[in-house]
Amino acid sequence: MPPSIALRMNHALPAEHRERLLRVGREADFPQGARLFEEGAHADRFWIVRSGTVALDMHVPGRRPPVIETIGVGDLVGWSWMYEPFVWQLGAGAVTSVRAYEFDAVAVRLMCLNDAEFGRAVEHWVGRVLAHRLNAARARLVDLYGIYETKEER
Repeated sequence: MPPSIALRMNHALPAEHRERLLRVGREADFPQGARLFEEGAHADRFWIVRSGTVALDMHVPGRRPPVIETIGVGDLVGWSWMYEPFVWQLGAGAVTSVRAYEFDAVAVRLMCLNDAEFGRAVEHWVGRVLAHRLNAARARLVDLYGIYETKEER
């Protein structure tokens, strides 16, 4: 289930909020195979992909981490920075070399607190991404590990 174009920053945030957010971002580059973050670690930043592809994965005990979703240009990488306890709920790795805008989570949360309209827009966007990622995780885990019951088994 690829992310909807409506979830990309350019479509999800009004121009004035998007520009304000981009002013506090910095450019970051990740080589192919680099880990952006690990599930369970402190979530202190997030990224918007400028080029390349990032795979989101999930720890499953006794198994190789399955890729939950692959995201690309314009997509938000990371939502755990927005909600306490600020711990990554998934892991992320660069499938290809990645160029991104990187944002300091504390600075953006303070911007959200200091400007209610900006804060509502960012929280709405991140919440929509979160809902999409949870649905993608559920669908992927059912695909990989679900037990399907047939009429004969009932």
